[in-house]
Amino acid sequence: MTKSRLEAFSDGVIAIIITIMVLELKIPHGSGNQYLAGTR
Repeated sequence: MTKSRLEAFSDGVIAIIITIMVLELKIPHGSGNQYLAGTR
C-alpha cells in the first residue's frame, strides 16, 4: 500500500469516527439563550 493510499484510508476512518461522535450528541431541551447560558 502506498503512502498516499494509507493517508486516504486513515483520513476516511477518522471522518467516519467523527461523524458517529457528532450523531450521538444530545440536543438540549429548552429555549433561548438563557437555557444555553445556564441561567433559567
